[in-house]
Amino acid sequence: MADSSDYTPPKVWTWNKESGGRFASINRPIAGSTHEKELPVGRHPLQLYSLGTPNGVKVTIMLEELLAKGHKGAEYDAWLIKIGEGMQFGSGFVEVNPNSKIPALLDRSGPKPIRVFESGAILVYLAEKFGAFLPTNPAARAECLSWLFWQMGSAPYLGGGFGHFYAYAPSKMEYAIDRFAMETKRQLDVLDRRLAESRFIAGDDYTIADMAIFPWYGGLVKGWLYNAAEFLSVQDYKHVNRWADMLLERPTVKRGRMVNRLSGEPSSQLHERHDASDFETRTQDKIAAKG
Repeated sequence: MADSSDYTPPKVWTWNKESGGRFASINRPIAGSTHEKELPVGRHPLQLYSLGTPNGVKVTIMLEELLAKGHKGAEYDAWLIKIGEGMQFGSGFVEVNPNSKIPALLDRSGPKPIRVFESGAILVYLAEKFGAFLPTNPAARAECLSWLFWQMGSAPYLGGGFGHFYAYAPSKMEYAIDRFAMETKRQLDVLDRRLAESRFIAGDDYTIADMAIFPWYGGLVKGWLYNAAEFLSVQDYKHVNRWADMLLERPTVKRGRMVNRLSGEPSSQLHERHDASDFETRTQDKIAAKG
């Protein structure tokens, strides 16, 4: 990849080489499937096809929260989609999510399966289906949804912008890193100011807004994303850290972070989740111990 000072864009862009960087092998300018592959189906009403990235963790936290509140209909099978291997381009996955991004949900509880894709849409769908974690009061609902969609619009600048150029791009570009570091810190300041006046993101109650924002920005201030905590001085955002620590005390959040996870301590990785007992018996350390 040429440095920005050496590159003049052509009149018409064409795809004639890989873009470079960590995800070059799966980046392409066209949609659709690349191979035939049916998705597995488990025994529970909800089938989740995902990976333990921030977007995937949003949904597994929500499902664990629903189960903890006694919503038995929220039982789910979580199947692992390894995006680095291109599993999201299988024909079965594309049928559930034509955008080929995780997470994707198939609700098989009714006479006809319902597909839901985009993490924000899944959170709203589940909240409305079970009547939980989304306020019904018009003002409170508007506040919650405003912050939910703030996350959906803001995180691409953090992930695809800052994260890509700081951690994954094949070369370091000062302009790009400065541009997106500035925006990421601005977003952290937005959250810090909000959490200085509010216990949770949308008010006094824990909602899907917290579940959506935590895996990205909570993960950032806790040092899980891009090894960038020192670079971004995340300790300065005291209210975001207070909120993230509070959520990390929830057993449901701890369980949600484990599902479909492929990194970290083996005891924190539950590659697939098909039963609540899997957290005790099927983490990677337990599987390794069994040989």
